Formats: sequence, structure tokens, C-alpha cells
Amino acid sequence: MSQKAPLPSLTGHRLKTRKRDEKKQYDPTGFRDAILVGLDAAGDDLEAVSKFLDVSGSKLDYRRYGVNLIEILIAGGLLAPGGIILQEGENASRTKTCLFGLADSLEKVKAFEQVFIKLMRRYKYLEKMHEEEMSKILVYLKGFTDQERLCLAQITALWLGSGQIPATTLRTLVNEHQVKDGLAINFFLDVLVTLKAEKGGAAVSTIVKKSGLESKLIEFFPPTNQQQTEENFAKVFNERNLGEVVSYRKHHAAAEYKNLVLKMIKDSIDEKRTPKEIVIELKDEVLKHDVSEQDTIVMIWNCVMSAIEWNKKEDLLQDQALRHLKQYTTLFSAFSTNFKSELILLNKIQEYCYDNMNFLKTFNKIVLLFYKTDVVSEDAILKWYKETHSARGWSVFMDQMKKFVEWLEHAEEESDEDDEDDD
Repeated sequence: MSQKAPLPSLTGHRLKTRKRDEKKQYDPTGFRDAILVGLDAAGDDLEAVSKFLDVSGSKLDYRRYGVNLIEILIAGGLLAPGGIILQEGENASRTKTCLFGLADSLEKVKAFEQVFIKLMRRYKYLEKMHEEEMSKILVYLKGFTDQERLCLAQITALWLGSGQIPATTLRTLVNEHQVKDGLAINFFLDVLVTLKAEKGGAAVSTIVKKSGLESKLIEFFPPTNQQQTEENFAKVFNERNLGEVVSYRKHHAAAEYKNLVLKMIKDSIDEKRTPKEIVIELKDEVLKHDVSEQDTIVMIWNCVMSAIEWNKKEDLLQDQALRHLKQYTTLFSAFSTNFKSELILLNKIQEYCYDNMNFLKTFNKIVLLFYKTDVVSEDAILKWYKETHSARGWSVFMDQMKKFVEWLEHAEEESDEDDEDDD
């Protein structure tokens, strides 16, 4: 088998590298120096700053040095961990033509925001770099002065309000070294105060919700000197006219408490605990978490009705439903102690039977069971029938309940007549 002869090589011959195969050396310091020359030349003329940045994009390779550009425009130089300006290179390493150098009022912060807006419109790929860089910069608060932190908070609020950066960026504030020094909470408050002034209270609630910080808001406070308490939280936010956040936290906490109570009911029913045992434990949980009786009765209904597999045959389903519900009438009556709770339960039963069509003919039988076991009163049934019923499937349920309601009204009239005779 013949072998291929090796290709001849020329000793001392230098192979040429094609330009497209050459890799440029990564040189953020050189990029910084070139940007600083242009920014210093523009000075405090922000129109000139925007023009310089606009024409320099292709020459200075923003695709490669975009995050460095954002650091320079915010802090005036390249940032090292901790927010310190890097001092590498022979030339001056910082410019005053940046957010920290020029923005000493909210109006100037707004003016500088326009520099970013124009830049991002011209070079759309910088938007993603901007998001990522802000998550890093918000961890460097300790390295900035009070005034720098304030103008950073203000421009962050403007960017959040316009959607330039996502609300999830705020999560990076909650870290141990910034929380314990009070930097995280002060910065967060400044952001929200600015956001409210510019976009209104609804925007504040929206940003808090979108941030995913609902359950972590209390963690902005240092875990010392009783600062992580609901009283202190409400006091601090109300002092800065941020009552929306206090209300939002209360609503979120209430929803979480409801979920805890719901899980407790579901687990108790799944574990086949007696209704009396469930009532004792549930009353403690409802009281502890301040969950209303009306919310509790709806949760009980949902849990009881989802606890078993329902028969698909309508004629067998009715007996199964009544047998099942009869076991829990004690539980229902313990949490339908007022008129409002009874009306809510009746509407919940109506909507359930409408949504689950196999239960349509069972509705009046369930109401009759609950009437006989003192879960709902005749006054509540009459009020529900005449005024407060749901519109869903009403014609069907009205026909079902007509005779029973007439009987209740007749019994009520007889009772009134008996009372008059006694007098």
C-alpha cells in the first residue's frame, strides 16, 4: 500500500493570517481612555455627549465593551468590585461627564437619562447589557457617596418606570453586606419615592409585584434591634408616603395565610380527622392569621368537595354527595355563624353545582341538608333566593327551590300568626 508523500515546506516561510481570523486583544482600559477623551471634550453639554456616543459605536466596538461603557456613563470610570474606580493606565481614569459627576438634582438625572435613551435606540443590543450591568452595580452601593446613591436610585426609578430595566433587578439589593448597613432599605425607599412622584402609586405596587420581592420586603431591614417587625415596616414606609407598599404587604400576607389555612383544612380532611378535631385546630389558625369566616367557609367547601372521587352517574352521585357532606355539617356550621357567611356559602354551592353539571339536580338537596343541620338559616335562604343569588344557572335553581321557599314563607307566616295569638 503506497503512502502519500508529505507536502514540502519552505523553511523560514511566514504564513499570512487573514484579517478576519485575527483576534483583537481585549482592552477595556484602552476603550475607557478613548471614551473619556470624547466625554471630557463634551463636558456638561449632554447633546454633545449623545452625538459623540452615537458616532463612536462602530469605531470603539460597543458590542465588545458595552458593559464598560455603561459603567463609565454612570460612575465616570471602570468599576472594580465594591464600586471602586479602577486606576489602571497612564491617563486620567475618571471623568466628571457622567451621571455621578453631573446629576445633582432630579431634573439633571432626567436629562442624563435621555443620553441613555438615545444610546439604546441607536444600539439596541446595549439594552441587555444594561440590564445585566445594573444587577452588578446595585451590589456596589457601599462604594458610592450618599449623593451618588441618591441619583443612582432616581435614575433606577426612571428606568423601572419606562421598562428600560426589569423590576427583578431590585432583588440584587437584598444581600447581607448592604442590608446590615441600612444601604439596601434606604436605596429601595429612594427608588420607590421617585417612582411614585413620576408615575403614581399604582406604579409602585406594580413594580413591587413584578420584582418578586413580595415575601422578602421585610428582609430589606437589618435583622437587629427589632427592625424586622411589621410595626417598624409600616412606620418606615408610611413616613416616606409609601402606604401602597404597606397595603400590598398586608394583602400578600393575607393571601399567604389563606394558603396555609387551606393546606391545613385539606390535610386534615385527607387524614380523615374528625370534624370536631378540625374545628378546634382551624379556629386557632383562623384567629392567629386573621382569616375571615367568609373566606374560611369557602375554603372548607372547596376542600370537602375535592376530597373524594365523584361518581359519574348522576343518579348515584346525589346519594354520594349527601352522605359525604353529612359527615362535615359540624365543620360547616362552626364557620357559618353569621348571615354574611351563610349567603356566601349558598352562592358558593350554587356556582359549584353550575360549574359541575352533574350536580345541577343535587343543589336543592344540599341546601335542604344544610338547613336541617343548622348550617344555613331560613332567613339566609329567603334572602339568597330573593336578592343575593348568583345569576349563573339561576332559572334552573329558582325552579328547584321554588316549593321549598314557598314552604318556608308559609311556615314563617304561620309562626307570625301564632305569635299574634299568644299576645
